[in-house]
Amino acid sequence: MQKYLYRRILLFFPTLLMGSLIIFGIMRVLPGDIAIVILGGEEEVITPEALENLRIQLGLYDPLWLQYLKWLWSMINGSFGGTSLVDSEPIRNIIALRMPITAQLATMTVALSVVVAIPTVVIAAVKQDKWPDYVIRIILVGGLSIPSFWAGLLILLFLLLTFRWVPPIVFQDLWENPMDNLMVMIWPTVVMAWNFAAYIARVTRSNILEVMRQDYIRTAHSKGLKSNTVLWRHALKNALIPVITLAGVYLGTLMGGTVILETVFGIPGIGSAVIDTVIRRDYPVVQSLAMLFIFIIMLANLLVDISYGHFDPRIKYS
Repeated sequence: MQKYLYRRILLFFPTLLMGSLIIFGIMRVLPGDIAIVILGGEEEVITPEALENLRIQLGLYDPLWLQYLKWLWSMINGSFGGTSLVDSEPIRNIIALRMPITAQLATMTVALSVVVAIPTVVIAAVKQDKWPDYVIRIILVGGLSIPSFWAGLLILLFLLLTFRWVPPIVFQDLWENPMDNLMVMIWPTVVMAWNFAAYIARVTRSNILEVMRQDYIRTAHSKGLKSNTVLWRHALKNALIPVITLAGVYLGTLMGGTVILETVFGIPGIGSAVIDTVIRRDYPVVQSLAMLFIFIIMLANLLVDISYGHFDPRIKYS
């Protein structure tokens, strides 16, 4: 296990390096000029001298390889990319302020997805080709096919027209005002959990139906074990292995969902920070937040691979 962990961790470095090169390159080819944004956003009223001086001050005329190395060093030395070019705020402060909010949203989404998906899929598998199974499958198809941002906008419109509720201008943290916080966080959680639970339930249902036809399940029934014991202790546990893989892959989609839904519901998390900084062409912040997303996804997939051994003792790491 230790050798396997060492190899996987060592693979983090070339992957992060390749990701940093791609992100840096994409940000440099996007249209827009951060110097114009800082000076007011209207090129017609900005003097050429002021524009040139600011570009020199920001290092925009430095060779691209030098700009990349400066940013990479600022990532390595603990400042997480340096400071914002627009408001000079340290990027690590932005992450420290916004990351707990996104982490809360992701945690609530995963928890709600698992709590809803597992019992639902067991019912669908037990009642195969009966009306509960058909109803559940229709709901799952809706969760898979409806874009999360569109569902979020529909919920927001429904809340506005029915209850005259709109997201508050000032966001309240969970430890400051739990009720106001949950009133805002529950709706994007429901939207993302619907999509995530649909993925989990669809794959788990197919796996349970396949596992229930295996010889060891028939042997367990023949030994007199109760149906619920066979289902929950033997069939479900073996059917969850592909679901764990799916959960790791879906984390990227989950992080992408936070970018849209945090903006829709006015939640000041990492996702909304990405949108704000892309609009302002704040290169260091966008690059650092993208690298944070990459690292989180890589770490989640590592944890998923390690968890395989718990669910399937046949899997050994060397």
